[in-house]
Amino acid sequence: MKKAIRISLILIIFIGCFILLNMLLQPKYATSLVEGSMIAQYYDESKDHEVIFIGDCELYANFSPMVMYESAGIKAYVRGSSQQMIWQSYYILKETLKYEKPKIVIFNINSIRYDKQSEEVSEAYNRLTIDQMKWSQEKIDIINDSMTEEETFLSYVLPILRYHSRYDKLTSEDFEYLFKKKHNTHNGFLINKHIKGVNNLPTPKKLGNYEFNKESLNYLELILKLCEENDIKLILVKAPSLYPHWYEEYEQQVIAFAEENNVDYYNFIKYSEEIGIDYTTDTYDGGLHLNLSGATKLSKFFANILKSNYDLINYQGDPIYEEKLKIYKNAIK
Repeated sequence: MKKAIRISLILIIFIGCFILLNMLLQPKYATSLVEGSMIAQYYDESKDHEVIFIGDCELYANFSPMVMYESAGIKAYVRGSSQQMIWQSYYILKETLKYEKPKIVIFNINSIRYDKQSEEVSEAYNRLTIDQMKWSQEKIDIINDSMTEEETFLSYVLPILRYHSRYDKLTSEDFEYLFKKKHNTHNGFLINKHIKGVNNLPTPKKLGNYEFNKESLNYLELILKLCEENDIKLILVKAPSLYPHWYEEYEQQVIAFAEENNVDYYNFIKYSEEIGIDYTTDTYDGGLHLNLSGATKLSKFFANILKSNYDLINYQGDPIYEEKLKIYKNAIK
C-alpha cells in the first residue's frame, strides 16, 4: 500500500511538473507579440454583444467597439487575429455561437483572396490564432484544417513539443503571466497611436489568376449558412487598407456573391474621403492598417450605418460599458 502511494505521488508530481513546464514554455503574448492573446480575451467577456466582427488584422486594427458604443450605443466585439484565414474565421464564428447569438456578424472579406497553398499561410500565424483557443470540437477542426505540412496535431495538444527550445529565451513575462493573462485589447480592438503615412505604394503586380479559390468560397458559404441557421444578419466589409492591393476583379466577385445571397457589403476603401481618412496621418504602417485616429473615424462612420439601417438597441448608459469606455479613454490619452 505504501509503495502504491509513493508511486502515485511521484506520478502526480511528474504530471504536475510536466503541465507547469508546458505552461512556462508556451509564449504568453502579454507584452510582446500581443496579437497572440486576442482570441483568448473573448472568453472573459460578458456574452451580450449584438454585433460580432470575425476576421483578420484589418478588423482589430481598424474598428473600435468602444467608439461604436459611445457614438451609437452598439455592443460589439472583434474576434480578430493576425492573418486569420477564412477557414479559421468559420470555426471561430462557430465557436462564438456556442457562447452567444448576435444580431449581426461582420466578416472582413480580405482573407478570401488566400487559399491553403498561399505563401501567407504559416505556422507562426496559425499559432497566433489557435494556441489560446479553448479546447472544443472547433479547436480540433481548426487545427486539422490549418496545419501546414511541417506541423503536427500533437504539438498543439502538448505545446512543449513546439516550444521546448524556448527554455533559454524565457523572460520575466513568462513567469509573471504564468497563471494570469493580460488584456491588451478593448473588446478586441488593439490601440495603435503611431503615425506612418502612405508614401509610395508599390505598383500592383498583375496576377495570373484573379478567381477566388473554390474552397475559400465554400467557407464563405459556410459562414453565410451558419448565420442563416441562427437568424443572424451577415455583413461583409473590406477595410480601407491600401496595401496589399484589393483588385477590381476581387471586388466584382464579392459584389456578385453579395447580390446573389442578399448579403450587404461595404467596401470602405471607396468611402475613405467621406469618412475623412487622411492616409498621411491616419495609418501607422504606410497604408496597411489605420491608427487610432483613422480607426476612430471609421468606427464612428460605420456605427452610424449600423444604427440607421439595422435593428440594433441603443445601450448608451449601460454601467458595464460605461466603465469600459472610461478605461478605454484613459488608454488612448
